[in-house]
Amino acid sequence: MSSRIKDPGLAREGRLKLEWAEKHMPVLMKLREEGSRKKPLEGIRVGAVLHVTKETGVLMMALKDSGAEEVVLAASNPLSTQDDVAAALVEYGIRVYAWRGQSVDDYYWCIRQVVESNPDIVLDDGADLHATLHSSYLDKASRIIGGTEETTTGVIRLKALEREGRLMYPVIAVNNAYTKYLFDNRYGTGQSTFDGILRSTNILVAGKVVVVAGYGWVGKGIALRARGLGARRVIVTEVDPIRALEAVFDGFEVMPMAEAASLGDIFITATGNKAVIRREHLEKMRDGAILANAGHFNVEIWIPDLEALAVSKRVIRENVTEYTLRDGRRLYLLAEGRLVNLVSAEGHPSEVMDMSFANQYMAVQYLLRNKGGLERKVYNPPRELDEMIARLKLETMGIRIDELTPEQAEYLRSWSLGT
Repeated sequence: MSSRIKDPGLAREGRLKLEWAEKHMPVLMKLREEGSRKKPLEGIRVGAVLHVTKETGVLMMALKDSGAEEVVLAASNPLSTQDDVAAALVEYGIRVYAWRGQSVDDYYWCIRQVVESNPDIVLDDGADLHATLHSSYLDKASRIIGGTEETTTGVIRLKALEREGRLMYPVIAVNNAYTKYLFDNRYGTGQSTFDGILRSTNILVAGKVVVVAGYGWVGKGIALRARGLGARRVIVTEVDPIRALEAVFDGFEVMPMAEAASLGDIFITATGNKAVIRREHLEKMRDGAILANAGHFNVEIWIPDLEALAVSKRVIRENVTEYTLRDGRRLYLLAEGRLVNLVSAEGHPSEVMDMSFANQYMAVQYLLRNKGGLERKVYNPPRELDEMIARLKLETMGIRIDELTPEQAEYLRSWSLGT
């Protein structure tokens, strides 16, 4: 079946966006150039469910240029697709099933088109593609060489499949690469989350009280950027005592959400869990509080509770829904509770996605090189690939680093050399 997108006429604008991303993704472009010569994916069918952004577009083109027989792409969020990029990718010869504003039924229909294209390798962000394969298409899952997973939420789901002994193929947890989560999760999400909040609201962050739910790498980045933008207080809520302690040592206030609820001006969830902000918290919030989610799914701010408490709601700005409660307080939900950085903005900057998608590209090649030699498990990316990507990134930035002398290398290998 041919692609299904919003408007093929948007391709010119999409090509310009892709050109901009290419200029800011030198590592992936270097790998793409090499792949174009060597064709390491010759004859391979690739299926991907990722946010359809200009950065994803560069990755899809790199896979096609590297010899892939077919590349089929669907969106990993109903509201994150850049329709002009989707049109440009179709023009490039990639099959795309994605448009901004999908219904839930549309969303899963598009994922099924990826599955039914009979991919050999699958790339995912959030594990909806993996879950669809394992729940409804076991015959197709059984022939897949391997897959990748881009985000924390998806890795959690795949680990659950592995624990239950139901994982049908090896998966590389790209999210767990150092050159992914230390940069994409922290610096990418930290910046792009506030990009989305500011595009939606045009508020001044300086002087506000920002509450960040979760202090994983995403939460760390958001808290860091809140402080940098001049937030008067940055409060972190956590369930993990080690992360909570780290937040304290990083100079942030830590308290339960039940206490923070009455203090915050801006609430940002980044936990990967459901109902992190729920009725008991919403009931305590100040008039005018802003609610944003940076986690993968729209379950962290529990919208059924918000709907139940409200006597009316209206869209007051693009991507801003005002909920009026019985006592007259107004709460503002951004981006329908979905990923605010992708719904209200453009997602992570190209410079950081350069490393994330270089990891995706190299993971695909790693799966092919090791075909038949990997167990049905979730694997972290090999350290040597991580280091290679880091070195390439430094090289493209014009930065040089030291190398170990032979004596230093021997010292690190030895157990006998002490004081």
